[in-house]
Amino acid sequence: SCTNKVSSGINAEYGGPIKEHVYKEKHVGGVTLKDVESHMWVKEFAAFLKKSGKLNVPKWTDIVKTATFKELPPKDNDWYYVRSAALLRRVYLRQGVGCGALRKIYGGRINRGSAPSHHKPASASVIRHCLKGLEEMKLIAKHPDGGRMITSAGRRDADRIASQVMSSSNVE
Repeated sequence: SCTNKVSSGINAEYGGPIKEHVYKEKHVGGVTLKDVESHMWVKEFAAFLKKSGKLNVPKWTDIVKTATFKELPPKDNDWYYVRSAALLRRVYLRQGVGCGALRKIYGGRINRGSAPSHHKPASASVIRHCLKGLEEMKLIAKHPDGGRMITSAGRRDADRIASQVMSSSNVE
């Protein structure tokens, strides 16, 4: 005879409070990148980068692989914008991250046939070109201790896109 206390905010099965993942309307300090789903934010910011036209996309993006362990290049024609947006998000969340750490993050498993798989890092050239393009747009800058950090303009744009994502997800 366990009574369900979900309406009062207590989870009857575990006895602890229920974690609500619903964003409150009156959030103090505004919406930041951490408040929205990463997938939705990256899609919206990639669209913003494409629409702005300021990100220089190299000519080789249609033939290059994103890592040595990949067999084919990406199918999406806008993959460069998506990767740049994802890299900006990573720099936003972890100031001072460098190209080597980002290679590990975007790396993956290489299929070696009957031999055991190993982790391989992603292409440094693609990551470096994306970071340089974001630097030219003044969204990120070089960190004094190494790596990259987000600028105030980059934080402003990231949070503005996050608030747009939040408002569009609240409407639906």
